[in-house]
Amino acid sequence: MCIVTVRDNNIEQSLRILKKKLQREGVFRELKLRTGFEKPSKKKAREQSEAIRRARKLARKRVEKQGY
Repeated sequence: MCIVTVRDNNIEQSLRILKKKLQREGVFRELKLRTGFEKPSKKKAREQSEAIRRARKLARKRVEKQGY
């Protein structure tokens, strides 16, 4: 559950903060996936591409940590 405080009646800023939090948690991605049926072949391709993306991100972090 996300909690966003509204300061000085600035609703626009609070909405931006809420959107960022939801984006980081993957709520929008989950909504998009649940809106309709996904063919098994498309699902498999998507999961493979996500796995590749995660592996590249992890490798990038390892290189940064080593200081190259």
